[in-house]
Amino acid sequence: MSIDAPELDPIRLEIIANGLRSIADECFVALMRSSYSTNIKERKDHSIAIVDREGRLVVQAALTLPIHIASMGGLMKCVLEKFGDDIHEGDIFVANDPHTAGGTHLPDINYAMPIFVEGELVAFVCNIAHHADIGGMVPGSMAGGMSEIYQEGLRIPVVKLFRRGELQQDIMDIMLLNVRVPEERRGDHNAQIASCRLGQRRFMEVVGVHGLENVLTAFDEIISRTATRMRAIIAEIPDGVYEFSDFMDGDGIDTFDIPICLKLTVSGDRIHLDFSGTSPQVKGNINTTINAVQASVNYALIAALDSEMPSNQGVLDVVDIHAESGSLLSCEFPAPVAARAHACQRVIDVTLGALSKALPDKVIAAANGANTTAVFSGVDPRTGKPYLYFETLGGGMGARATKDGKDGVQVGITNTSNLPVESIEQEYPLRVEEYSFVEDSGGAGKFRGGMGLRRVLTPVDHECVFNGAGERFRYQPWGLFGGEDGASGRFLIRDKDGERRLDDKPNEVEVRLGALIAVETPGAGGYGNPAERDPEAVARDHNSGKYSDEFVDRHYKQAN
Repeated sequence: MSIDAPELDPIRLEIIANGLRSIADECFVALMRSSYSTNIKERKDHSIAIVDREGRLVVQAALTLPIHIASMGGLMKCVLEKFGDDIHEGDIFVANDPHTAGGTHLPDINYAMPIFVEGELVAFVCNIAHHADIGGMVPGSMAGGMSEIYQEGLRIPVVKLFRRGELQQDIMDIMLLNVRVPEERRGDHNAQIASCRLGQRRFMEVVGVHGLENVLTAFDEIISRTATRMRAIIAEIPDGVYEFSDFMDGDGIDTFDIPICLKLTVSGDRIHLDFSGTSPQVKGNINTTINAVQASVNYALIAALDSEMPSNQGVLDVVDIHAESGSLLSCEFPAPVAARAHACQRVIDVTLGALSKALPDKVIAAANGANTTAVFSGVDPRTGKPYLYFETLGGGMGARATKDGKDGVQVGITNTSNLPVESIEQEYPLRVEEYSFVEDSGGAGKFRGGMGLRRVLTPVDHECVFNGAGERFRYQPWGLFGGEDGASGRFLIRDKDGERRLDDKPNEVEVRLGALIAVETPGAGGYGNPAERDPEAVARDHNSGKYSDEFVDRHYKQAN
């Protein structure tokens, strides 16, 4: 804060902070409602943030995905470094590349629009949206088998899509030429542009009410108060060194049992996370960048320590993270990263696992720990045009010290919705034969883990191609303090040759007319000794059809 900055009383500060948050929330809804793809308009795979002129995250929309903090922060750093004083009213920046533009994977396209007040740069409004395809070697740009970033799709460095309000049509043409279903992509790009402009207008309204100096002071106060709050809650954790490790199933090419190791050190009001000992980066596309790891860690800490804490630069400033360059969690060019969310989910699991040794009542058992991806593509027989259905499905949430885990939800760094059956069947030439929970998938415990999802689809009047990416398909979500592990996930195909299991990260699977693809997501771990579970809760689970006679007899015999 500058020495001449005005002091804000707590009431005005809260009013300004709420005004800024309302801008982000309105922009979030505007982007959702004006987009073309189901991944954004139905699943809400997008985020909004307001960033100050130094690139610090100030506020974000309530439904922002935690992983997207990484990309928006990375974009802003690159914008300021590359363009410096060459930033003008009406400019809009676009980027996606993880290795040169601060992104985390190519389908997440980042936008940033500078906001000027009387010729002075004061802030940026940023958004990010996951485009269902960004080109590359496979439809959906997310399947296993890709071994370098070039194969994953179009790489966009930080460029000006608009210069002083004028669209650079050649850049838009390049972005649309390199993707599948370009009409849908154009609609999503236009939605992001409109959302930026809405944010700029609403910000000016807040400045008009409260004055620029008060708003800029509020920026500093929001960040500094969050940092103070974060340090205070860290100080309540017993000092010590807490270690935990887990494994990724595989990279989709030739590497399996990939370790992620963590040594978490608490000293006073500082916390340090050292991921030394984690696997080197791998050939497959589960590598991730360090900024995505930072976003994952921050999510885990907020969730465990103070779920009402704002997520902004104040949290980022008080957490120290180390991951060796060239490792799975701090990969170097040209590492592929399309499925980086799987590694990020495991980072969350190991962070919570380490914290369980210090704060056993504040953490959950392992959740589904994945971002199970399903992509169907082909030519729609109704229109003769290509289509692409992309979805990441939720699964089980880990059990807690006082409650069961939730069934069939997104967890960790993703909080998108599961796509409704009606939307799938209306938008695509696909039929959903089954949408259910996976029986017996939630780990037993005093409090049981959440259940995985099962979605079975078949193409209607045509043949198509299926791609997928799963994790926790071999390593089950672990339980805590006597709780049992949750069930693993799997992909299945059923056709004239019978039913068989597909690879965990299947690529280019031909789905003939009449064939079925089943996606089963992982469940989650239980918490506490199953023998201590309330008999009424056991009966309720059994009667609901979620758990079989055999499961109940095996795990809860003593509880009955």
